[in-house]
Amino acid sequence: MHIGNYIGALSVWVKNQSKYRNIFCIVDLHALTTPETVRSDYLRLKVREFAALYIACGIDPGQSAIFVQSHVTAHPELAWLLNCVTPVGWLERMTQYKVKSSQQQSVSTGLLDYPVLQAADILLYDTNLVPVGEDQRQHIELTRDIAQRFASLYGETFILPEALIRTSGARIMGLDDPTIKMSKSLGEQRAGHSIGLVDEPDVLARAVARAVTDPGRELRFDQASAGVLNLLTMYEVLTGEERPAVEARFEGCGYGDLKRDLTEVLIETLAPIRKRYDELMTDPAELDGILRAGAERVAPIAAATLYRAKLAMGCA
Repeated sequence: MHIGNYIGALSVWVKNQSKYRNIFCIVDLHALTTPETVRSDYLRLKVREFAALYIACGIDPGQSAIFVQSHVTAHPELAWLLNCVTPVGWLERMTQYKVKSSQQQSVSTGLLDYPVLQAADILLYDTNLVPVGEDQRQHIELTRDIAQRFASLYGETFILPEALIRTSGARIMGLDDPTIKMSKSLGEQRAGHSIGLVDEPDVLARAVARAVTDPGRELRFDQASAGVLNLLTMYEVLTGEERPAVEARFEGCGYGDLKRDLTEVLIETLAPIRKRYDELMTDPAELDGILRAGAERVAPIAAATLYRAKLAMGCA
């Protein structure tokens, strides 16, 4: 995961975990939508890496349930029931599907259908709020549409969720191209596109130093170019400073000053995350135990919702 994931989602999860009953799902079934890139050993490693990063970033497994999607079989089972009420046209209109399918000669049914599985992930737990980045808003809207269509056919069954999106930093852009959202896949392909949460200080410093800006010196949020605004937004969110204070700090300064100070903030923010992550990854048994306990904790909730849906449809 990268700094955009942390700012747009993970930091929001951590900030709000004391307010709500929290359920965090590591979606290994979604990863299977591109089977040519996912091997079994690779997928198991990535599941542990995600769990370690969740905890290292501040998710408390004693307070919040962290589990693996495939360990709770109600997820794919509810997804099938929802498939039967979801028009294909709704899925073909999804922005991420259109982008990904345009980049491939052939796409799997899973790639088209994964928003329905995502809807099942959300609806299974009578979810009120889904803390996501701005790019996931469309998926929350689709989840609501599916739940409402199910209700029109079989009666009220699911809670309608709302998106919980931060007002600033909900969409962090690529450092090498500030016109596109920072991406895990592009980060693996292009050096300097993103900042990984466990990147060493010299790596993230190079990425920030090479970040796209413009020929000017404008360091105001309402006048900055896309690249500069991206850097200012990261600084604002990670420091917690208000925008007027950030602008005052950099008044009369150049982009080099902003990049230097942002680099220092990033190093300070990510150092404890990287340290805790490294500790957790040395003990896979501990991580696996946390994930098993999380699945055991949420399975009864998911089973009750699934039964309710099956009962409504007449297959229970």
